[in-house]
Amino acid sequence: MANPPRIWLSNEAPAKDEIVRVRAQITHIMESGLRIDAAGQSIARDILTAFEAHLGDDLILSWQPETAISQNPYLEFTFQARQSGRLSMVWSDASGIVAEVTREIILS
Repeated sequence: MANPPRIWLSNEAPAKDEIVRVRAQITHIMESGLRIDAAGQSIARDILTAFEAHLGDDLILSWQPETAISQNPYLEFTFQARQSGRLSMVWSDASGIVAEVTREIILS
């Protein structure tokens, strides 16, 4: 996860109870561990194991990817803006690497 995740929000200053759309993509190889290289050796498994999105202390979305997810996974989800706070999105992979992106959501 050398590159930072790419994030797009439909509105960082929504009205109370407005629906906010989030699009997020991370660069990750997502190697299943089931393939072999040109020399006939197994390619080590290297997949994302978790994604979580929080607004403040509230969990918005939790996802545990599996081996069938393609490279550079793209997520899209929505939430209802009930409060201002820090939107935090965290990806973790099998080797323990963590990537995090935050955005401030301020109700207008």
